[in-house]
This record gives sequence, structure tokens and C-alpha cells, in this order.
Amino acid sequence: MAMTMVDGDCIIKARNDKREYRRVVLENSLEALLISDPDTDKCAASMDVGVGHFSDPQGIEGLAHFLEHMLFYASEKYPEEESFAKYTSQHGGETNAFTDSDSTNYHFVANADCFEEALDRFSQFFVKPLMSPDAVQREIQAVDSEFQMNFLSDSWRISQLQRHLSMEGHPYRKFGTGNGQTLEVQPKAKGIDIRQELIKFYEENYSANLMRLVVYGKGSLDKIQDLVVEKFQAICNNNQSCFHISGHPCLGEHLQVLVKAVPVCDVHMLQIQWPMPATIHHYKEAPCSYLTHLIEHEGEGSLFHALKRLGWATGLYACESYVDSNSSFFDVVIGMTDAGHEHMQDIVGLLFKYIDILHQSSICKWIYDEIAAIHEMMFHNQDKNSPMSYAVSIASNMKLYPPKDWLVMSSLPSKFNPSIIHAVLEKLSSRNFRIFWVSKKFEGETSMIEPWYATAYCVDKLTDSTIQEWVQHAPSENLCLPVVNQFIATDLSLKETKKVMFPVLLRKTSFSTLWYKPDTVFSAPKATVKLKFNCPYACNSPDAALLARIFKHLLCDYLNEYAYYAALAGLYYEIDSTDDGFELDVSGYNHKLQILLDTVLKAMADFTVKPERFSVIKEMLTKSYQNFKFDEPSNHASYYCSLILNDHSWPLEENLERLETLKPKDLSQFTPTMLSRAFLECYTAGNIEREEAESIVQHIEDVLFKGSHPICKPVQPSQLMKSRLITLDEGVNYVYSTGGLNPHDENSALLHYIQIHQDDIALNVKLQLFTFIASHEAFHQLRTVEQLGYSCSLTNRYDLGVHGLQFTVQSAVKCPRYIDARVQSFLESFEGTLLKMSEDDFKSHLNGLIESKMEKDKNLWEESGRHWEEITERTFLFDRIEIEVAALRELTKQDLIAFFDEHIRIGSPKRKVLSVRVYGSKHSADLEVDKNEAVGPNTIRIDDIFSFRASQPLYGSCRRGYERMEVHSSSK
Repeated sequence: MAMTMVDGDCIIKARNDKREYRRVVLENSLEALLISDPDTDKCAASMDVGVGHFSDPQGIEGLAHFLEHMLFYASEKYPEEESFAKYTSQHGGETNAFTDSDSTNYHFVANADCFEEALDRFSQFFVKPLMSPDAVQREIQAVDSEFQMNFLSDSWRISQLQRHLSMEGHPYRKFGTGNGQTLEVQPKAKGIDIRQELIKFYEENYSANLMRLVVYGKGSLDKIQDLVVEKFQAICNNNQSCFHISGHPCLGEHLQVLVKAVPVCDVHMLQIQWPMPATIHHYKEAPCSYLTHLIEHEGEGSLFHALKRLGWATGLYACESYVDSNSSFFDVVIGMTDAGHEHMQDIVGLLFKYIDILHQSSICKWIYDEIAAIHEMMFHNQDKNSPMSYAVSIASNMKLYPPKDWLVMSSLPSKFNPSIIHAVLEKLSSRNFRIFWVSKKFEGETSMIEPWYATAYCVDKLTDSTIQEWVQHAPSENLCLPVVNQFIATDLSLKETKKVMFPVLLRKTSFSTLWYKPDTVFSAPKATVKLKFNCPYACNSPDAALLARIFKHLLCDYLNEYAYYAALAGLYYEIDSTDDGFELDVSGYNHKLQILLDTVLKAMADFTVKPERFSVIKEMLTKSYQNFKFDEPSNHASYYCSLILNDHSWPLEENLERLETLKPKDLSQFTPTMLSRAFLECYTAGNIEREEAESIVQHIEDVLFKGSHPICKPVQPSQLMKSRLITLDEGVNYVYSTGGLNPHDENSALLHYIQIHQDDIALNVKLQLFTFIASHEAFHQLRTVEQLGYSCSLTNRYDLGVHGLQFTVQSAVKCPRYIDARVQSFLESFEGTLLKMSEDDFKSHLNGLIESKMEKDKNLWEESGRHWEEITERTFLFDRIEIEVAALRELTKQDLIAFFDEHIRIGSPKRKVLSVRVYGSKHSADLEVDKNEAVGPNTIRIDDIFSFRASQPLYGSCRRGYERMEVHSSSK
């Protein structure tokens, strides 16, 4: 077969990348990148088809997205519905796809040993897919359910409003996702056969010359190439031309406007957009990277620093957003406080003032060089990630870059060209923009409705002189360019350390413990220091938990200007609240990690409450709690489940009530108390020496526990607290039914939870295997066959050392009570599936799970995450994977059936179930039926969560102590 082939040596790759690459072009003009990685446990592929929703036929909007759904169903060679998703699921993988404006991307990942068959099944999407009339009809419901799920999402609503307010007839204006109206109602009314339209769209647009494929395999490049030729050469090439768009969607009448829009959530948001030619053609010069770096900077003298100091902004980011390869927008998005909303004109004035400073200061080479140096360091020291994510990222961008830069893409700016940067800067003018101002305050003040998401809005015309007036009246702030970034690592050398398989306990005092795991696998100049502060006074009451949360936010707020420079240079810190204190994680390039860690600790030691910042954080938290009601009902169901099961959790409405009365002095009094008693668990890992790790912890102890006025004292054993889980009674079904928190949301949700056991290896692996086998079957039955909702899942649930099984279904079609019955029906039918399963099928599932569990960590962060969980949970099973794999190898089909019979089977005397039913507005009448209906035998309705919690026993803690643990000496 004739084929163009380019050796991987022509493709620029990172210095630490040991994978091999090759570009091939098949005889049918399909272009592919082959990646050989002998160290991988998973293989993946991503096919990017150069047609998206911009190509939807007039009047059938969403057809490209609908086709994306349909290709996963079946093919002539593999006619069983969803057999591809089932196959990858059984072999430790997953599948997905997405439809963009001018492309549609399909991708999968699976265990390496099944890759050839998985790739064959995948290729048939593009060779001969089946689109049966029955499947077409059912999947229209799935697309509509997806639309209903997104209907109350502000990001979807504002994005569609921006499209709506653009040039009529331009494809950017289209409604890309589609729904039941565009795919069923409207076509039927016009006598259009939607299935025939699907087939026609596929045959006309899915041409091999518009396809770009990435295949990530374990074998040699020659072997992968043979597979690709064999599987994909049959794709038809009809020499379809690329979809071409002429002109920008926003010109003239669409500019110099102020659009006021009403969101679902209580937020104030400002988005300023400047239309411009896409800069992808200048990716080496990177003009937008330069401007984005300056406009969204958060250091002292930046626009955000000024807006934050004034109490007007909660966040700011800038980016280029592409319409297509020729057109884009430069966006600046600002999250505002209530006070900021009242000063919108001043905020816009300050933004244009800062843009004026960029004009006046000329284009600085040192800033460009600094950006380039950071990008180069990041590229050449990048972490490995999921093969599927990697394949998708490359395939999605192959059409934009020449082959030599497929891996680099825009990540290595190298040509400093002030005139190109200045040309983009010129576009950010007061004559070439539009503003979207989003706030609940506009309710009742708007006159128009966007047709697809029903977003209320109005449009006011602005002039150049209006903006100049806003600039003149804006406050005088000391805006300036950033200073040189001192956090950029200059020592990227790797340290020599002794190889250890698992973390070792280096140190144990009354103040802290230290675990240490040097990196001898990833060869990266990176490290992590994780600290868990066990603070009994941080969580001994609802008020304490709330104040601890405000402390965390304020501490991060104070550190922001300083730590932003570190983040730009690949060095990050994070503070997270826990149910027994808080955690601090500092991670990234190890060279200057200790500088950032010391700064965070000093800020903690010197913490004082600034009333003006306290007010801003309080407002942000208040809105966060209030806006939770606009989350998806499935998240509400999960919240109620946790509230029922966790004895140390408090309802959001009570937090809101307490928050209203809190004053700065409350936090000033609380913080010293919270920190007065603490025990630290520390973990250091990566490119760090033993002595260095010990000195870090010694320094932490010196800062917090030593000196004439120590901030902390050691915790007494009796003070260490830990949340515990409610034990459900055996043989009982508990039901909690409630109305949805958002009265305008039609979607309902069911969470069906089966509580099984405390952490135990033998039971863990049986539960894992059951979920591994049943998860796809559940999705297929509940989502694909019965079309109960777009979002359906079966997963393991883990709370405070207790394992369980969880079905989650969100639906605008059926009420939770009905869905609950269908879940139970699925379990009844799945019992037969288990009993009839052949030994060969059982072994296949078992081996698939074993291979998935044995997948190697791809980077330091994955390895550290596993180890840190063992430390914070005090289980210390660092070889958990090896122990569980050994247990799986001994497992028989009969063992799994016995486990199912005892814990999961309907009617089992040991089965413990909690059903959380959240009823959306569409099913409010069903809620009344549910609440008033007499419950069946062995069923208990939960009417009051806290009375129920008080009546139930608790699981004991599985946490181990340090008393008998031996410290690792340096000689060992």
C-alpha cells in the first residue's frame, strides 16, 4: 500500500520524553500520529473528524452532536448495541466523545493486552456504523436529556447568548447541542426523516481526508503502523473539502454594546470581548500569551490587585477564545463583589487604563523572555498523563500545527516580534468591543429572551466617548507592569537518593510525624510537601468548622499577590479544610519550594483579620452556599446522603444563618484557639533528600511549637477527633424524599446507596469486581435502553473507612421513586447474569480489573496521592494494590456470587439500603404521592435527618496509632 511516512525524529518532543513517534498518511489520505510507549499499561486512540456543529443543516441544529452519540451504538461488524463501550469497560478502559464547532473527537483507552480488538471495534465507527431506527429514536431522548441537564447552567446560557448576539447567517450563531425540538419535533413537522438526514450527513462529511488519528500503543512503531493500516484503510475518502467560514461573526452593529443578562445563580460577572483575527498562525510569536500574562496578572501593581484592594473583584482571567482557525475573541472575564457590581463603569475604566499602560510601556523583551523560559521549563519537564488525554490533546490540534510541532503546539514561544504583539494590542480598543454584564440585579429590567435557554437580557449601545468618560472617572490606582519572577527554578538537577518502594517513617515526636518517599521513578526536578494539621478546635462545632473555612480563604487571600508569581513558575500551594482540621500541600519544582512553604507558614503564624477582606470572603462564602441550590439535583442527592450518614456534618442552611452574624472579631478570637492544639502529619516526596525532609519538618516545628510564645501545643490523645459513619440496620431500606432545592429545575435525581463493610481487603476486592462487571451493564440498561436520564452511573462509594455501592441517576423524564424501582429491577435481573456467567467471562473480568489495578503511576502526583491517603486515613497499607491483586487472584465466581447474595441481592437479610430521592419541579406531584404512600415491609422513611442520625449506632474508627510504629533509621 502506498503511504507517506515521516520519522519521529522530525517531531519535536520534550527532553524527558522516552516515547517514540511517527507520522503516517494512509492511501485514503487519513493522517495519523503513532506513539510507542513500552512502559505504558494502557493504550488509547483519538480520532478527530474535521466537521462539527457549524456544518449542521439549517433547521436541524444539533445533527453533528447527535451523530456523535449514534456512532457509539453499533456497527455492521459489531452489531450488539454499545458493545464497544462494554468491551473497553471490561478491559479497564472507557470511551467518550465531544462535538466542537468545526470538529468532532472520538476517543477511548483500554488495557494494553486487548488493544488490537479495541482498535478494530473503534475503527468500525468510521467504516460502517449502524444507525437502527429504534436506536435513533431512543438517542434523541438522550440528547434532549443532556440539553435539559445543561438548561440551567450559566456557562451554557451565556455562551449561547453570545452566539445569539452575532451575525445572522454566520454558523457561530447556531445552537450546537440540539434538543428534542430540533431533532424530532421540527423535522417531523417538515416531513424530514431524521435517520436519513443522519446517514446523509455521515456519508457526506465523514471523509478520511478530514480525519486525524492518534494511536498510543505499547508495541513498536512498526507494529502500531500495521494495525492502523489494517483497521483504518477501509474508511472512505470522498475528498470532502474543509468547512470554510468567511468573516468574523461580530462586526459593526454587534460591537460597542453593553448586554445585561440575568443568570440562574446569584453572581456578578463582567465579560469584555474584542473580536480579532485568530493568532494561531503566529503561535511562535505568541502575542496573546504575552497580553494574557499581563492583563490577568495578580501581583502587586496589576489590574486584579487594584480591583481586589478596592473590594470589587473576586477573580479575573484573560484568554483568546477561538471561533475558528481564522477568527477569535480576546476575552477578559471579571468576577465581581456586590460593591464591584455598583462600580462596573470604574472597573471597565480601570481595564482600559491598564491597556493604555501596555501601549505606553512598549512591548518588553524581558517579559517575553521570561514567559518563554517558563514555557520551555514546563514543556521539557512535563509530567506524563493519561494516554487518552494525551491522544485527545494532540488529535484535536493536529489540523492547526505542522507535524513537527504536534507535541509542542503553542507551548514554546520563540520569536519575539513586537509588531505582531502590538497589532493584537491595537485590537483591544474602545471602538472594537462588547460587554456582557451578568447579574441577578437585572431581573425585571430586561426586554428580550434568548430562544434556546430562555436567558433574559437587554442591549444598550455605547460609544467611544462613553468609555473615555469611564476611564477619566476611574479611581487613581498605581497600575504597573509586574516585576521579575524570582520563583523560576534555575536548579533542575536530580538528587541522588536511596531507592525505597514505599514511604518510610523518618521521625516521630509529640508535635509531628514525618513520612518520606524519594523519587527514583519519574526523574523529575519536582517535589511535594504535604501537611495535615489535626486541630481539635477546628471542627468541634458548626461555628468552628465555618470559622476554620473563613480562616483558610483569608489566608489564601493574603498570600495571593506573592504566591501568584510562584504559580506562574510551576510552584503551587493549596489549603483544604478537613473534618478534623486542614491540610497544606506545597508542590512543584523543588528548587524554591521551601521559600514558598516558609512564607505560607509565616502567614499562618502572623495571621490577623483584615475587616475589609473578611467582608469580601464572607460575601463569597454566602453566595457559594446560596448558589448550591442551583447545582445539579444529583449533587443535592449526594449532599443529603452525606448529611444522613456522617455524624459530623451540618446543613448548609445552618451555615448560612451563622455566617450572617459572624464578625471579624469572631475570627480574631477563634484563630489562636484553633491553632492552640495541633498534631502534624507530614509527607515529603520527590526530588528531595532525607536530610532536607527532616530539616523542613524541624523548621515547621520551630515556627509553630517552639519559642517563648508558641502558637501551637501538642494535642492530647483524648482531643483527637474523627468523624464516624452511621451504621444502617441490616435488612432495612431507608428512604429520604425531598423536593429539589431549585424550584425552577425540572430535573430529579435518585441516589441508591448500599452500605456494605468497613475497610477489609477480602470484601474490598469483591465489591470492586462486582462494580467493574456491573457498571457498564447498569449504564446500558438504565440510560441506553430505558432512557431514564442522560446521567446514570454505578460506582463504589467510600466514606470514613466504610465501603458501599452507589447508583446515581438524574432525570427530567421519570420521578425518583420510579427510577428507584428500576434500579432494584436491574439488580434482580443482574442476579441471573452473574449466575449464567461462564468461567471464561468471569476470568476475563477478573483479569481486566487486575490489569487496571496494576497500572503504574504516571507521575509523582499520582503516587503521592495514593500514599497520602493511606497516611491521612491512618491505614498505612502502602502496598495495598499488591495485597488486593493477590486477593483477587484467589477469588472465584462462587465467592462473588456469595458476596452478592449476602450484601446486594434484593431480599437479602443483610442488605442495607439508603435511597435519597430529590424531586424536581416536573415531578412535584409524585413527591406528594411518595410522602403519603404507606411504606412497604422492612422500609423506613426518614423524615428528620438529625433525629435519625441520633437514633443510629456508629461504625468504629479504623485509624491506627503511631505508638508501636518504628522510626526508620538512616542505616537501614
